[in-house]
Amino acid sequence: MTATDRILIIDFGSQVTQLIARRVREIGVYCEVHPFNKVTEASIKAFGPKGVILSGGPASVLTADTPKAPDALFTMGLPVLGICYGQQTMVAQLGGKVETSDHREFGRAFVDISADCALFDGPWKKGEREQVWMSHGDRVVVLPHGFKVVGTSEGAPFAAIADDDRRLYAVQFHPEVVHTPHGSALYRKFVRDICGCSGDWTMAAFKKEAIEKVRAQVGKGRVICGLSGGVDSAVVAALIHEAIGEQLTCVLVDHGLMRAGETEQVVKVFRDRFNVRLIARDASDLFLGKLAGETDPEKKRKTIGAAFIDVFEEEAKKIGGADFLAQGTLYPDVIESVSFAGGPSVTIKSHHNVGGLPARMNMKLVEPLRELFKDEVRLLGKELGLPDEMVGRHPFPGPGLAIRIPGQEITRERLDILRKADTIYLEEIRKAGLYDVIWQAFTVLLPVRTVGVMGDSRSYDYACALRAVTSTDGMTADFYHFDMEFLGRVANRIVNEVRGINRVTYDVTSKPPGTIEWE
Repeated sequence: MTATDRILIIDFGSQVTQLIARRVREIGVYCEVHPFNKVTEASIKAFGPKGVILSGGPASVLTADTPKAPDALFTMGLPVLGICYGQQTMVAQLGGKVETSDHREFGRAFVDISADCALFDGPWKKGEREQVWMSHGDRVVVLPHGFKVVGTSEGAPFAAIADDDRRLYAVQFHPEVVHTPHGSALYRKFVRDICGCSGDWTMAAFKKEAIEKVRAQVGKGRVICGLSGGVDSAVVAALIHEAIGEQLTCVLVDHGLMRAGETEQVVKVFRDRFNVRLIARDASDLFLGKLAGETDPEKKRKTIGAAFIDVFEEEAKKIGGADFLAQGTLYPDVIESVSFAGGPSVTIKSHHNVGGLPARMNMKLVEPLRELFKDEVRLLGKELGLPDEMVGRHPFPGPGLAIRIPGQEITRERLDILRKADTIYLEEIRKAGLYDVIWQAFTVLLPVRTVGVMGDSRSYDYACALRAVTSTDGMTADFYHFDMEFLGRVANRIVNEVRGINRVTYDVTSKPPGTIEWE
C-alpha cells in the first residue's frame, strides 16, 4: 500500500499481534505486520512508517539468539511503542536489564499510573488505576538511560515506562485485547498524537488502492477466481471485476460440500446482477471420491485444497489459459497457517487457500484481501455494491461441510443430514433476529450415535452439536449465550424434522482454548 500515514508493527510471535493491527486500523491509520526477522534498517526506511509498534511474543530476552528489533530503529527518530516482549527487548537493547520474575502475571491485573507522559496525556491520568491484561514471566528491573516509570503493577514495577524526549514508550501489558478496557485509547494517543498520523485511511481509500494494485499486477493478463458461498471470495471477485472487467473469469466449484441453496444464490448475484463471466462446475463426484475413506482433518483440508487447484487448472485450460489465480486469503488465515521462518509463533491449522501454487502451474496468485480482517472485508463488500445478504453472511470455510463432520468419512448421506440440520438452525436464528448479532453459527455432525426413543421405537442415530460465537475479527471468540427456550426449540425441530439425528448439544467453548470450527 502507498498510504501516506502508516504504522509498522514488528511481530515477535504473539498470537494477538493482529489485534494490534485492528486497533490501529480502527483509528483510521494503515498499518502492516512484519516478522522481526524480515525487518532491517533499510526495510523500515523503505516502508516509511510514522511510528513503530513492537509486539509481544513467547521468547525471553534472557536466552541466546533472542528475537530483537534492529538496533538502528531506536536512533531513527521514529516514535516506538513496545508491548510486553516488545518492552523487554527495547529495554535490553538500550542498556537496561530484564530478569525472570518470581511473581509472574497471567490474566487480569491493575496498573497504577504514577507519573505523567505523552502517552498517558488524556486517556490515562496520574493517580488513577487501570485494569489491564498481563501475560509475562520476565520483567524489567533496570531502566535504560532517559526512561522513567509511569505505571506499576503488583508483579511489574516497570509496567509502563517512557522516554518523552526520544518518543520511546513501552508497557508490560497488552492494550490490544478487550480485557484492557481502555487500551484502545493508548493506541489512539500513540498513533494520532505522538506519531502524528492523520487517521484518514478508509475502506474507500483501500478499495481505490487495491484496484490500482490489481491492475498494475495483472496488466493485460487473464485472471481466474474461485467463487464459493463465502464473503471473502465474493468480495475478491467483485473487486477484481471492477479492476479488470472481462479479463476475469470466475469459477464456482460445487464440491458437494456447500450449504443449502448456496450455488444458486452465487450464480444469481454474479452472473445475473454483476454480469461477471462465471463458470459453474459440478465437481461433487470428484471431491467426494477423493475424500472417500478419509477421516483425518488435516488430510481432508489438504485433499480439498489440492482438488480445488486441479479443477482451476482444468477450467483455466478450457478458457485458453489464465495468468493469475485470485484467492480470498485473509490476515487470520495467514497468521494461523504460517509460522515465520525462525520465529516463535505456532501453526494452529492449515488453510486450503494459503501457501501458494504447485510449481507445475504457470499462474501467479492475486490476493487483494491478504492484509484485511473479516469485518474489513465486509466493509469493502459494501463499498463494491454487493447485496447485504451476501456481505453479511457468516464466515464459511473453503473446505465447506467436510470439516463439520469430524472424525468420519464424508458421504452424501451424512452431508444431507448435516445440511438439513444446519438449515433449520440458521432459520431459527434469523427468525429470532440474531443472525447479525452472531459472528458465526453452524451445526456439526458428531462421530457418535446415541440411543433414543422416537414414538414407541428405539432409535440409534447421530448426535449433532450447535455452535454460535461472537467475535470482531475471528482471532478470539466467545460462545453466544442463547436462552434455553431457543435451544430447546431448535433441538425439537432438528430431532423431529431431520431423519438420522436424535440428540442435539450446544458448544460453549471460547476461542482460545478452542477454535471456532471443530476441525
